[in-house]
Amino acid sequence: MLNKKKRWHAISGQPLTELDEKVMYWESKGKLVPTRDMVRTPEQIEGIRVAGKLNTGCLDAVEAAIHPGMTTQEIDDICMKYCEENNCHPSCLNYEGFPKSVCTSINEVVCHGIPKKEDVLQVGDIVNVDMTLDYNGYYGDASRMFIIGGKTTPEKEQLVRVTKECLEIGAEAAKPYCFVGDIGHAIQKHAEKYGYGVVRDLCGHGVGLSMHEAPEILHYGHKGTGMLLVPGMVFTIEPMINMGTWKVFIDADDPYGWEVITGDEKPSAQWEHTFLMTEHGVEILSY
Repeated sequence: MLNKKKRWHAISGQPLTELDEKVMYWESKGKLVPTRDMVRTPEQIEGIRVAGKLNTGCLDAVEAAIHPGMTTQEIDDICMKYCEENNCHPSCLNYEGFPKSVCTSINEVVCHGIPKKEDVLQVGDIVNVDMTLDYNGYYGDASRMFIIGGKTTPEKEQLVRVTKECLEIGAEAAKPYCFVGDIGHAIQKHAEKYGYGVVRDLCGHGVGLSMHEAPEILHYGHKGTGMLLVPGMVFTIEPMINMGTWKVFIDADDPYGWEVITGDEKPSAQWEHTFLMTEHGVEILSY
């Protein structure tokens, strides 16, 4: 039987660190481990932290302005203006043909909703605003849910609340030297208590030096599966939780082929943070 190519390599001529020993132990047990370049240097972490703070500031600007009667195009305008004023770049703009600077996903739109002049926010709508920006070559990524007018149906209100709890529970499960499946298992268990569907077709991801990097962070699954997460890795947790089925489809009416809709057209919610894994758990870099 051929030996698998090793993913983790100790630095030549240097003694093994505790990190080396732990990663090499799990790799010897057949677990999927990161490559060394997935562990960020202190300089890279500082750059990602700055980008993350700017990204949080952009969502703060949206939160201060969002109101009934506003169009999702106006949300895009706020994000564009914020990026111009802060010398950063909206990473979604023209990414694989995406035409706007931010994703605005209303009610049954799971994610990647495209801002439009025709989409007017109504009292009771729930909308996810998902922003990624880059600054000096580093990236921050986060999304928030907004209940328009501050009130909606009890069912939608519960969905928004439980989805945020799923993010928090996933972050709590993210311990140094845990596995991606530990996060997904915790999220899935909580969501399914309420009869909700956890979207499987889309997931969290590594981020920092580009918008989407390894590893994929699934929001469902089994403990002890998936990649080992070690201090210095940066990634998003961003559960998409549907009121009904976990299944989704691409909106046939979207000429860009981006907007994702719930399979039964019931509402969906999502919250997303960028996290840094540390020796003690995760630190939020953007929210």
